[in-house]
Amino acid sequence: MMESGVPICNICGEQVGLANTNGEVFVACHECNYPVCKTCIDYEIKEGRNACLRCATPYDENEQESTNHAIVASHPDTAQDAGVHARTVSFVSTVDSEYHDDTGNPIWKNRVESWKEKKNKKKKNQSKAVVQEAAEVPPEQQMEEKPQLADAAEPLSRIIPVPKSQITPYRIVIIVRLIVLCLFFHYRVTHPVESAYPLWFISVFCEIWFAFSWVLDQFPKWSPINRETYLDRLSARYEREGEPCQLAPVDFFVSTVDPMKEPPLITANTVLSILAVDYPVEKVSCYVSDDGGSMLTFESLAETSDFARKWVPFCKKFSIEPRAPEFYFTQKFDYLKDKVQPSFVKERRAMKREYEEYKVRVNALVAKAQKTPEDGWTMADGTPWPGNNSRDHPGMIQVFLGHSGVHDIEGNELPRLVYVSREKRPGYQHHKKAGAENALIRVSAVLTNAPYILNLDCDHYVNNSKAIREAMCFLMDPQVGRDVCYVQFPQRFDGIDKSDRYANRNIVFFDVNMKGLDGIQGPVYVGTGTVFNRQALYGYSPSNLPTIHKSSSSFSCCCRRKKPAKEKDLTEVYREAKREDLNSAIFNLREIENYDDHERSLLISQMSFEKTFGMSSVFIESTLMENGGVPDSANPSTLIREAIHVIGCGYEEKTAWGKEIGWIYGSVTEDILTGFKMQCRGWRSIYCMPLRPAFKGSAPINLSDRLHQVLRWALGSVEIFLSRHCPLWYGFGGGRLKWLQRLAYTNTIVYPFTSLPLIAYCILPAVCLLTGKFIIPTLSNIASILFLGLFLSIIVTSVLELRWSGIGIEDWWRNEQFWVIGGVSAHLFAVFQGFLKMLAGIDTNFTVTAKAADDGEFADLYLFKWTTVLIPPTTILIVNLVGVVAGFSDALNKGYEAWGPLFGKVFFSFWVILHLYPFLKGLMGRQNRTPTIVVLWSVLLASVFSLVWVKINPFVSKDDPSAMVQNCIDMDC
Repeated sequence: MMESGVPICNICGEQVGLANTNGEVFVACHECNYPVCKTCIDYEIKEGRNACLRCATPYDENEQESTNHAIVASHPDTAQDAGVHARTVSFVSTVDSEYHDDTGNPIWKNRVESWKEKKNKKKKNQSKAVVQEAAEVPPEQQMEEKPQLADAAEPLSRIIPVPKSQITPYRIVIIVRLIVLCLFFHYRVTHPVESAYPLWFISVFCEIWFAFSWVLDQFPKWSPINRETYLDRLSARYEREGEPCQLAPVDFFVSTVDPMKEPPLITANTVLSILAVDYPVEKVSCYVSDDGGSMLTFESLAETSDFARKWVPFCKKFSIEPRAPEFYFTQKFDYLKDKVQPSFVKERRAMKREYEEYKVRVNALVAKAQKTPEDGWTMADGTPWPGNNSRDHPGMIQVFLGHSGVHDIEGNELPRLVYVSREKRPGYQHHKKAGAENALIRVSAVLTNAPYILNLDCDHYVNNSKAIREAMCFLMDPQVGRDVCYVQFPQRFDGIDKSDRYANRNIVFFDVNMKGLDGIQGPVYVGTGTVFNRQALYGYSPSNLPTIHKSSSSFSCCCRRKKPAKEKDLTEVYREAKREDLNSAIFNLREIENYDDHERSLLISQMSFEKTFGMSSVFIESTLMENGGVPDSANPSTLIREAIHVIGCGYEEKTAWGKEIGWIYGSVTEDILTGFKMQCRGWRSIYCMPLRPAFKGSAPINLSDRLHQVLRWALGSVEIFLSRHCPLWYGFGGGRLKWLQRLAYTNTIVYPFTSLPLIAYCILPAVCLLTGKFIIPTLSNIASILFLGLFLSIIVTSVLELRWSGIGIEDWWRNEQFWVIGGVSAHLFAVFQGFLKMLAGIDTNFTVTAKAADDGEFADLYLFKWTTVLIPPTTILIVNLVGVVAGFSDALNKGYEAWGPLFGKVFFSFWVILHLYPFLKGLMGRQNRTPTIVVLWSVLLASVFSLVWVKINPFVSKDDPSAMVQNCIDMDC
């Protein structure tokens, strides 16, 4: 990639520059001529790396000193933009790019060549202008700018490891606990309980599975880290006074389906918080996906765009936080704090009045939409609404704000706001949310093509207006962002009760597990609050990924030698290359650097791109843009028509969408699968936790909705486990997924199967109380020490984990309780539903019927909905309560000697009841209005179970018949 004879720096993507006024190109290493610019060399030396990145030859310090001043004058790009090394994207080659297709469409080749010529001319003109401008700058001023450039070249973030005083004891205790577990299981296996052998066998099996789950969950926490960002350095590098802003554009994705379940006012607040974000307006575009094609969503967005003309300037004028009006006006705080403008109070009252009027208009639209007319909805011009049939309608796009000439009340430009509803037709697979997100990728690429994408659920608003800048501190840092596929923010929630009865905040996951993953290869993608690198979503591999040797890449994941490529046709080679784990990325951004311009144009063939990205030359051309942006050759009048084309329901047919690029299909938890595919290609992710939460959302706080949310997550994990993307075997060939990261992904897919041993273990205490048997033999001194050591190691591990993570003990205990609640209910149903769906093709849905909730704060907490998921935990509760009563009755009858063994049995039974206590509270509700059907089913199952154990008495040894006869004789006597 040459621009005017000057090579491109392989670190930052800028021109290397000239070494002196004679026009000689700057050379960092005279051994291998590895192209690196002077700014990057200075930074490498400053960081203590004094050798060439390619051949490890030490740099010539004398030559560096002699060229230190010449490089500033001869390379104006470096003088003006030192440190301004935005992440650039090289041209790309497809999987079958090694086959030069000379039979490609000549129109396509001419289009690519003309586009490249225009781009080269534009860059040459810009370079000449910069040279002339730099020549006019006096040397004194250049010398003054050097310290500022040095400051701008500093890292935009840093890693803060957990102190050794906290993490070292934690690691030691983990190892000690492993040793104790091994000794414990050795004792348990070698000391069976002969009188209750089946019960002992079941308990040992369950304990081994729990230990396996603990290992999967614990080892990814081996190296937790924290991160700190420097927003001032980001501004100093990319927002210099008197120069155009160099911050990268960002496309926001907001997805909604049913406005009746996802209120338009909540979606509108999310959109308003995006439009008012603290980021240059020309760099922000918001795309709202209405996957239900609802006219209510469309009209509410029209009202929102009108209100945004007043709300956006108000937020930016007074630095409002948060910038979602519903949550700003309802928060309880002193809004006069740190406000010095005398007009603030007056304007705030006026804006609150404007918002109340806006809410009335939106609520009126909602009330009107409650009853659909017989002939369907009609638009203002009298034509029928195209989305009257939500399952059969054309694609719809409407640009509300942006470059259409609409400005705010102060005359300033507003960010772009685009309504999108993809085409729906019967007989086509639409893939729900994942399909809608992929449609937004293509639409945004045609209209704005920002290099970074942020996706939010419709009920998650921007709580920190500088959140995008936080992400850019990683993605736009030349040293950090080269191999980062996404920056994940933690999820925080509003409207949850103080005690967080059902662990809705997921504090343990977001503040413990995700920090641990950040120290390995990065956190998993959790579906919302994520800033993506668009190139990673296209299936590219990182630009700094080491090249894989041909000798190793000639083997498939099954270790079978492949036939020579020449013996196969192009289609067969393309399919096999996509299946090959050793080169799992569709494109490698470094492969094309070895070709000249003519060969590169052959690689960029219409056939190879269309079989991957689909039949849209405009979209394909947008993928070739190094830093995003709409191509100069694009005709604005045809962009909307092309955008409609790329959201057609048949566009993805016979392409790689949903298989290798974009959001991946095949699971209801498409987020986990999508992040997993990226990291298998060699990408890593970043976990960003700013002091002020970046985004906040709403969570289902009542018991039924919470369990169904967990059921959906668990079902997605089971689907991944049964698919080809299972982390147990997928992507081994490339070696790009670290082992601890693979353990973490394995943990995300096998945890639902813990429900089976968990249910058995929760019923065992009741069985022991009803039958008088126990799963543990009489303890010796050594056995007592092992049991005591195991319990102590569990307690110490938890305490140290709380110490380095900073979470509270109440949050930890709520997580433990809901782990049991979800395990014996939602996870169990997910396992059975997953096997039925994946193996038999039967899709089972569990109906939820809402009951009336009480008025008042946290009313939804007491809203009860009948669902079959509630039956198993209710049955376990009743069985254990019956077992406790039976155990105490038996001890009273047998006398003092029976109280000792009773203590151990009752202890385990109370352990179960204590963990299920939040479930019991939710089941009873505020007014003790438990549905009769739940009580009847649970009592029936508990009674049948008790009768089975008391009368039939299975799995335990039978009494000697002769002894029974003797007892009868004694009774007769």
